[in-house]
Amino acid sequence: MATATPTLRPLACWKSILRHSRQQKAITRSLTTLRAPERTAAPASRNSLPPVWQKLKVYPPPPSAAAASREPIKDFTNDQLRILDPTRARTNLFSKGNPEGAKVGDILLVRLKDGEPFAGVCINIRRRGVDTGILLRNQLTRVGVEMWYKIYSPNVEGIEVVQRKEKRARRARLTYMRKPKHDRGSVENIVYQYQRMKAGLRSKEDSNLGGKKKGKGRK
Repeated sequence: MATATPTLRPLACWKSILRHSRQQKAITRSLTTLRAPERTAAPASRNSLPPVWQKLKVYPPPPSAAAASREPIKDFTNDQLRILDPTRARTNLFSKGNPEGAKVGDILLVRLKDGEPFAGVCINIRRRGVDTGILLRNQLTRVGVEMWYKIYSPNVEGIEVVQRKEKRARRARLTYMRKPKHDRGSVENIVYQYQRMKAGLRSKEDSNLGGKKKGKGRK
């Protein structure tokens, strides 16, 4: 019957085991040689005062962001709207609760600081807070053109309602106007008449103000 041969370990394995045991011994020695805290002696008599223990300074927890703002995204959006639209003119113009606000089907004129103004039929209003935008459609050289504009963009100088739709649209998006059957075509003539009427009103106001100033001067 074959005898069982003892298992042999390499020399490096024994070195690592001995090194680990030596480290453990050094740790235990250092822990045992630590200086124990000095205890105050017991009071000699009943009238002597007990030892005074110093209290640790406990700092209060930092303020919670949830307690300061229940809806941080909503508060951030309102802060941005106050900066971008301090008069709230554009917010009221595209508000759902405003009966005199702009709606789909109206002809809008967008004036830009850098670039030419663009007018067209509003076929979509996407209300997304600061990212609110409108989609205008017009025909240039008999080609349908659509442009998205962010109403709170710093590049947008002003938005005017040129003509309102007679009847309220039954849809939120007038995408059917892309078809030739329902396409309104170019709105340049309507915008030209609007600008001409606006210029006439301004000239009348200037003339009235000038006549009043002359009358005051004669007196």
